[in-house]
Amino acid sequence: MFYNQRGTAEQYIKEGKNAVTWMRLSCHRFAANAVRLQLHALAYNLANFLRTLALPEAVSHWSMTTLRDRLVKIGAKIVRHGRSITFQMAEVMVSRGLFQQILDAVVALRPLPPARC
Repeated sequence: MFYNQRGTAEQYIKEGKNAVTWMRLSCHRFAANAVRLQLHALAYNLANFLRTLALPEAVSHWSMTTLRDRLVKIGAKIVRHGRSITFQMAEVMVSRGLFQQILDAVVALRPLPPARC
């Protein structure tokens, strides 16, 4: 029974290699490569956190590569008018409603401010 979880762990490693590219350590110094690997691991953990806690049920099965391609690598434009700022993005990959659901779930994860006595 020891090797039951091995397939799952190998899938996570494969996902990290492909989506986060944490095996690309191109620096010549060991310390720089160590920092780069830690940043890749942090990015993987943040994406996995997003996937498990903030994605709606309809898209919770998305892989890291799909998350990267559909949520992170999308073109957007920021338009400022007076006091308002508008974030305009193409609805090709993610619809406005789905994006709003994800943002609402992330905001719901924010801790409440401490109560004043």
